[in-house]
Amino acid sequence: MKQFPVAVIIEKTLLDNRWVSEKWEAIGVVPAFETPADVPTRQIFADARRTRFLVGRYDLELFRDEVENYHLNLTSPEPRVFVQWRLEDDFAQPREVTLSYGEAARWLDSGEQCDGVPMPPEIAEWLGDFVNAHYKPAPRKKIRRNDPFAERQP
Repeated sequence: MKQFPVAVIIEKTLLDNRWVSEKWEAIGVVPAFETPADVPTRQIFADARRTRFLVGRYDLELFRDEVENYHLNLTSPEPRVFVQWRLEDDFAQPREVTLSYGEAARWLDSGEQCDGVPMPPEIAEWLGDFVNAHYKPAPRKKIRRNDPFAERQP
C-alpha cells in the first residue's frame, strides 16, 4: 500500500488567560479509508472548555530517503504521527501529515505549527513493514584514538 489515509482530530481549548483566549492542537489521527478527499469538517465532541473536530482526509506517504527517520520514530518509546497545521479563519487547519522525524523537525525549524500525536497500531504495522523492507543500518566505523604513545614501541 503506497498511501495510508488518515483523518486528523483537532482540539480547541478555551483558556482563562488575559492574553490568549484559546489553544489549538492536533491530538490524534484515525484511519480514513472510506473517507472521501473533500469531506467537510465535523464536530465530534464538546464540553464547557474543549471542542474536538474530525478534519478531512490526508494521505501518509513513505519515501525511501526518509527511512532512517521512520526507523527512529518507530523505535522511539512513543511513536508519533506529525501533523502540520495553520490557523486560518480562526480554525486550526491541518496541512500535511508525516511519520518522519526529519520532516517534522524541518517544519518546526521553519516556524510552522507541528504536533506529534500517538501513532495508531495500524499505521505502526504499515510503517514497520516498510522499514523492515528498506532500512539498512549505516556500517559502524572504527574510531582511531589520539594516543600520544601509540608511535612508541618498547
